[in-house]
Amino acid sequence: MPRILLVEDNEMNLDMLSRRLRRKGYEVVIATDGEAGVTMAGSERPDLILMDMSLPVLDGWESTRRLKGTPETAAIPVMALTSHAMAGEREKAIGAGCDDYDTKPVDFERLLLKIEALLKKQEKA
Repeated sequence: MPRILLVEDNEMNLDMLSRRLRRKGYEVVIATDGEAGVTMAGSERPDLILMDMSLPVLDGWESTRRLKGTPETAAIPVMALTSHAMAGEREKAIGAGCDDYDTKPVDFERLLLKIEALLKKQEKA
């Protein structure tokens, strides 16, 4: 079962996403700030990271840059989750090192398709 690290500080989003992902067969580990997310990525070695971009302590942009700049975590796919849906936000996320981008409120079926695509891509690597 693939392991997903969900880095999210909003309790409602955290609860909804973690429950729905578990029902779909994913193991979910949780961090509620960016610094904890970076630490947990190193210790938990998830198959994929869902990264909120507006986080306390260390935002998702800097967290992703650190993950991608560390050899032990650089290959883990990171998907940005953000309520910032303005033009240029996807490019900003990709520029920070994210492998994909999705907006909030989350369209869960679309998110699942993106997760599955990133996991399949990771298997081939």
